[in-house]
Amino acid sequence: MIEIQVLEQDEKKIKVMIKGVHRSYLNAIRRFAISEVPTMAIDEVIIIENSSIMYDELLAHRLGLIPLRTDLTRYVLPEECECKSALGCPRCRVLIVLDAEATDKTKFVYSGDLKSEDKFVRPVSDSIPIVKLAPRQAIKLEAYARLGKGKEHAKWQPTTASVLKPISEEEDTHMLYIESSGSLPASEILIKAVEILHKKLSDFSEKVKGVR
Repeated sequence: MIEIQVLEQDEKKIKVMIKGVHRSYLNAIRRFAISEVPTMAIDEVIIIENSSIMYDELLAHRLGLIPLRTDLTRYVLPEECECKSALGCPRCRVLIVLDAEATDKTKFVYSGDLKSEDKFVRPVSDSIPIVKLAPRQAIKLEAYARLGKGKEHAKWQPTTASVLKPISEEEDTHMLYIESSGSLPASEILIKAVEILHKKLSDFSEKVKGVR
């Protein structure tokens, strides 16, 4: 009999004790939480103006690593979107704009300065530093965020920690701990990882049936 007990839970983390499930399946859930559960991240940046000391490529890289709040009910992966367009559409991408300028004194640009066309899809924190502008320096750009998976790039990983620890090997009892980057609630990451594993096993089972 499978038993699940929630030991600790809030928006950012969840710790559950699971009994009666083999370690291999639980480890798959742990790995899927890292690599298969999709989240939003900036993937394309169009630089309109950049007079800062930071190179365009480094600026784009830093923007991509800022965790964004994600709504998996309203957005789909680009490869699954009906638009089939390289440019994307409102179902598979979000426009985010940055327009910052330092006038007569130094200005720090933070993630809170990013303006998204979707009020929900925004940085998980407004205080992530992006760049420091000297007087008369400016940055103006358009960025496009899309869903992706951690197996493509670390910027799409929804977790900062995903750990499986044995409690009792004889009873197949383990503790699974998941900590979110803030893009998704920790409980949603866990549930989504289980759903993805179930779908992959179902698809595999169907394919195996055809091998006669």
